[in-house]
Amino acid sequence: MSGYDALISDLRAESDALDACVDPLTVDELLRPTPADGWTIADQLAHLAGFDEAALLAIEDPEAFSEDVQRRIAEGDDPIAGYTARGRDLDPLDVVAWWRGARSALIDAAPQAEGRRVPWYGPPMSAMSFLTARLMETWAHGQDVRDALGIAPEQSPRLRHVAHIGVGARGYSFTVRGLDVPSAEIDVRLSGSAGEQWSWGPGDAAQYVEGPAVDFCLLVTQRRHRDDCALHVVGDDADRWMDIAQAFAGGPGPGRPKPDRGA
Repeated sequence: MSGYDALISDLRAESDALDACVDPLTVDELLRPTPADGWTIADQLAHLAGFDEAALLAIEDPEAFSEDVQRRIAEGDDPIAGYTARGRDLDPLDVVAWWRGARSALIDAAPQAEGRRVPWYGPPMSAMSFLTARLMETWAHGQDVRDALGIAPEQSPRLRHVAHIGVGARGYSFTVRGLDVPSAEIDVRLSGSAGEQWSWGPGDAAQYVEGPAVDFCLLVTQRRHRDDCALHVVGDDADRWMDIAQAFAGGPGPGRPKPDRGA
């Protein structure tokens, strides 16, 4: 199996893991609030469904996708708000069906994108980066769903994809906030739940971040406050990065509130 085929398989598995959480939910449960302000579980699924549909268009008809992006820019049409509104016009169970259909269609179309660059809302992306971003989004928004249901984070070797995007987005975490990107090398050393060891960086950097992969992924997707993550951070630049880490595109994320430890 090629690396790209393995990535498609991982995207399917990540989707299936979320579906296992969603499948037994009633309408009332789908309307349960999540940690994302104002968003229900159904809203989270509508968000994923809408962008999976957009991803499918970007793969199958890149020109039509690019034209749609230009139209949205000209009209001030925010796709996030649009997909949320569309989902709220549907019965929550129909939102689940929408997400399942959109994700299935995207996975089925993914092989034709291999080796290409795929247009998106920012610069075009390699097919590998494109699908990795969809997996990261599935895991991150799935975490919001799991938090609403009181379910522990999904931990699997697929977390390496999420961590990889988090590491790669280090510079973006600074530039999106108008900050200079530190030039210092930073090593990242993470451990998976089954004992996997993953690392990025030169291997001998004076500054580093190390700890459980799930904690790093929760932090860079801004699903946990740093104080809730068991990460060991050494170096001023590494420390600044962990304070603002952001694996996703768009404006600066608000993050999650600092935990209240009581008196």
